[in-house]
Amino acid sequence: MTKYRLSQQHLNLLTTCPRKFQHLYLDNLSVPTTPEEQERLNWGSQFHLLMQQRELGLPIEPLMGENQEMQHCVEQICQAAPETLNLQSQNNLILRQAEYNHSINFNNYILTVTYDLLIADFQQAQILDWKAHSYPQNQEKLAQNWQTRLYLYTLVETSNYLPEKVSMTYWFIQSKNQQLPYKLKFSYNQQAHQKTEQDLKQILDKLTYWLKLYQEEGTEFPQVEIFDNCNSCQFATRCQRFSEGKQKEMDIQSVGVSANLVLNLDNVSEVSI
Repeated sequence: MTKYRLSQQHLNLLTTCPRKFQHLYLDNLSVPTTPEEQERLNWGSQFHLLMQQRELGLPIEPLMGENQEMQHCVEQICQAAPETLNLQSQNNLILRQAEYNHSINFNNYILTVTYDLLIADFQQAQILDWKAHSYPQNQEKLAQNWQTRLYLYTLVETSNYLPEKVSMTYWFIQSKNQQLPYKLKFSYNQQAHQKTEQDLKQILDKLTYWLKLYQEEGTEFPQVEIFDNCNSCQFATRCQRFSEGKQKEMDIQSVGVSANLVLNLDNVSEVSI
């Protein structure tokens, strides 16, 4: 049986807008990234690379070059979390690894995660994630984001840790308007673990049904009720989702989606359980 790989990005999109999921990952439709968006993505990728290099004990100065802002941010995050990022503190560690890839088989799908940094000892395990943007206004929304939920769920399912012994901490790297990096830590418990499992099964059952109709009958994925994000969505014209009286023209181009987001269901190789 073919196993399709899904990340937290896919799950978030399936939850918020199944039709957009179809356009991006089945129809392979997208629009070019704006220069501002690309700059932000490049900055975030560079920061992640620097932190990975640091974890490996490799020099990071050549990668930073003349980028004083990047250098300042790395120094600030290390000062803000010395108990976590001190490479000399290795007592009782079972695992400490940056950019740690992991996956689980669930409901005929492969769910994949990438931990920016995973630190595990005999008592507990913690996931760290670097965010190159400002501190979120809605913490509850981040708690319900599939990155938070899937990352914690996967760690418990692939280890001997009880849910209460794992946590996930987001570090929001300072911008020009911030003096220090901010952190937001989420604990876990058995109740949350069971709820995540139930929600995963529900959404993947729906995906299986939608895929069957799409592949066999050409039926499009469901649309959601019109909400604020529709006006800024690149597929608003295609979905005819403008607010009353508002006109917008966007040229939807069939271009390849970034490799780390693409889900081409016809080309994903089969993976055995």
